[in-house]
Amino acid sequence: MQFIDDITEKHSKEAGNLLPVLREVQQETGYLTEEALIRVAENLDVPLSQVYGVATFYHLLTVKPKGKYIIRICQDGPCHVLGAQDIYHALEENLGIKAGENTEDGLFTLEFMSCVGLCGVAPVIMINEEVYGKLTPNMIPAILGKYKE
Repeated sequence: MQFIDDITEKHSKEAGNLLPVLREVQQETGYLTEEALIRVAENLDVPLSQVYGVATFYHLLTVKPKGKYIIRICQDGPCHVLGAQDIYHALEENLGIKAGENTEDGLFTLEFMSCVGLCGVAPVIMINEEVYGKLTPNMIPAILGKYKE
């Protein structure tokens, strides 16, 4: 866990840097393990409950393993009205998983998210940091194909 010590040291072991520390740790490990949360709590001298609370509050942080590509489907008003549910069903059908699950090969995780602020191009999905808008269900296989290669 030397990398966690290095990350917390880089952030001056300041409790106010908890969020950036957790993000960096997650970048190294893919998700925040119990051991990592304990080490961060010790290094920053904050209660483990506070570290866990932050780790589970922000949707970009996770305490569960996720796929290499995280697909997030916007479910807020404009996306919902313009067909987000149809996009979800197309993703579900093409990936063989439901929201909150990972594909067996560990390549994809499917999640719902709140508004990304791109209502003008609804419905929207994000695959990691890449945004796709003005989607129709028939566009999903080609989009997923880019990530399966």
